[in-house]
Amino acid sequence: MCVTAVESRPAGVIGTSQSPSHRPFGARVKAFVALTKPRIIELLLITTVPVMFLAEQGVPDLKLVLLTCVGGYLSAGGANALNMYIDRDIDALMDRTSQRPLVTGMVSPAECLAFGITLAIVSTLLFGFTVNWLSAWLSLGALLFYVVVYTMILKRRTSQNIVWGGIAGCLPVLIGWSAVTNSMSWAPVILFGVMFFWTPPHYWPLSMKVKEDYARVGVPMLPVIASNKVVARQIVIYSWVMVVVSLLLTPLGYTGWFYTAVALLAGGMWLWEAHGLQNRAKAEVTGGKLKEMRLFHWSITYVSVLFLAVAVDPFLR
Repeated sequence: MCVTAVESRPAGVIGTSQSPSHRPFGARVKAFVALTKPRIIELLLITTVPVMFLAEQGVPDLKLVLLTCVGGYLSAGGANALNMYIDRDIDALMDRTSQRPLVTGMVSPAECLAFGITLAIVSTLLFGFTVNWLSAWLSLGALLFYVVVYTMILKRRTSQNIVWGGIAGCLPVLIGWSAVTNSMSWAPVILFGVMFFWTPPHYWPLSMKVKEDYARVGVPMLPVIASNKVVARQIVIYSWVMVVVSLLLTPLGYTGWFYTAVALLAGGMWLWEAHGLQNRAKAEVTGGKLKEMRLFHWSITYVSVLFLAVAVDPFLR
């Protein structure tokens, strides 16, 4: 599998690694933590732990929750580090990634590669020996899907990159369920579907905001190759499917009135924002007045609220 090469600009050239004397220990530690992309992993854990409550229909074993969270962090952190290793050429050209550890030289490419592989191995073994092997293989599958399928194959080749590459971010839902039950069920599959249809309308607004960055490095995110009208229409379509899928848990008997009420309210607010963005795009509003980041920020709130309802609902039935 090949990775498209991109020329670097002088201000962000990779290979300007700092000498050990210019890389203090504290800064190095922060750099290695940054390789794991902690803020993204927080979102993954938000979708993992509540599913464990749903699977248990109550409070799951707290030791199991802790082990699942640690294993999930290490696995996702390894995937993110390997993603930065592969994308270090374009990271040096994009404003939003120009301060990543490999670009600044705080971490060398060899160190990043070794770090990512180590986290992948440790997380898989941790899951396998302390949780169960179904969760271990799901975790490893998510890591490989993100690194190989998304980063190496899809990202630089197709505007559908985030649609199918986002599957990696959906797998923590299955991991949370399997950690408790060592099996699968329709409940995690439905929540997997929610996250699958959530990912594109979550990420496309951000891509709209920074599309010049992606255009500069030749990454064909949908907003780079399509008009705002087209992107907004796709966002609305995915949003409606996401909300409908989120409501399937209740008729199948997995959730009750509380989750349903939260899903309807949060989903309604999401659709309001999505259609608002589409209306502004149709009116050919551009720049700050497009307000595409409103939907991006709400998308994070939405998934947090929805999965909190997943965790709380078993106690109200």
